[in-house]
Amino acid sequence: MATHKNIGSDFDDFLAEEGILSEVEATAAKRVLAYQIQQEMENQSLTKTEMAAKMQTSRAAVNRLLDPQNTAVTLKTLEQATAALGKRLRIIIEDPVRH
Repeated sequence: MATHKNIGSDFDDFLAEEGILSEVEATAAKRVLAYQIQQEMENQSLTKTEMAAKMQTSRAAVNRLLDPQNTAVTLKTLEQATAALGKRLRIIIEDPVRH
């Protein structure tokens, strides 16, 4: 009878075994942040050009910020974006969820 090494493990364990857990988590977090910023820009009727002006940066930087695949955004950029929207960035460190 063949055994399957991933039966009984969770998806995070699988991603860790494949060596891609941190990359997947970073991409997921960036997608959420980009979505939240985009939604708030829409709520405030801000264009990318207007957002760039409020952040004192370029429109290209705003495009990178809103690109869910670009995980290279800096904390400084996130702080500028949230401040431009009249919001506050909050980051927490927590223990991983174990099943």
